[in-house]
Amino acid sequence: MKDGASPGPFQVTRADWARDHPELLQVRAVVFIEEQGVPEALERDDEDAGSTHVIARDAGGRAIGTARLTPQRRIGRMAVLRDCRGRGVGHSLLEALLREARAQGLAEVALHAQVDAIGFYTRHGFVPEGARFDEAGIEHQTMRRALARPQAIEDRDAAAAIVTALVHGARRRLWVYSRELDPGLFDDPQVLSALRRFGTRGGGVEARFLLQDAAAAQRAHAPLLPLAQRLSSVFTFRVVDEPVDRGYAPAYLATDAGGYYFRSLGNRFDGEAELDAPGRARQLRDSFLPVWERARPASEFRVLGI
Repeated sequence: MKDGASPGPFQVTRADWARDHPELLQVRAVVFIEEQGVPEALERDDEDAGSTHVIARDAGGRAIGTARLTPQRRIGRMAVLRDCRGRGVGHSLLEALLREARAQGLAEVALHAQVDAIGFYTRHGFVPEGARFDEAGIEHQTMRRALARPQAIEDRDAAAAIVTALVHGARRRLWVYSRELDPGLFDDPQVLSALRRFGTRGGGVEARFLLQDAAAAQRAHAPLLPLAQRLSSVFTFRVVDEPVDRGYAPAYLATDAGGYYFRSLGNRFDGEAELDAPGRARQLRDSFLPVWERARPASEFRVLGI
């Protein structure tokens, strides 16, 4: 796998623990023991020998990153040397382990994310589960991702995480059916950040929002509206007007990359989602478009210029 910035090209492959463990442990020692102060007795455990490991090497063959998948379906020991961070190495390690997990037929994987890495895992479709906790003196969050079935979304935090991942993964199009821009979801900071990145990406991107109550979103001063005002060529809004459309209970988001998040009751956050389900995403898009065509422009937002 190539990386356009220094340190140049790198490659991620499956590691052989018996052969490669000195290099894997060296990378982990630098990151966890030396940098983060994790005791060696906690960093090393009995699961290494039975785990699936991946290793990243630079063009000179130096080990620069590693991660593992344990028999308990947990991803962990994700470590990248300091001078190689921010250049896609962690992304490539994680994607390699997700491929390994699928090849093993796993239905889901979990991990314990350090709090400052939650955003990284969120962009890869992991959703938070339960309360944060201390592990080796560092605050962590359990996160989970479904692989062979839809991901169950059970609360607001999981909803914000999956919407962030979907927006991040979209190519050029988003289709959103919402009641009133879902307070607690489309005003979540990480969701707004993802939408901002999407809207400023260029290349003719577009996000269409179908609403049932645009006035409620305006009265609530929905934070998405000022963003849409600045990027009015990207974010467009219409309001359903036909009785058959106004009686529609679900809400959803679909992307042109084959991802979706569907809620059978649009006033709740619980639902299901997948990052790679092009058939289902296409079905939702095809349901969205005729309703969009007969919906009226959101005149409530005209004062904002959107």
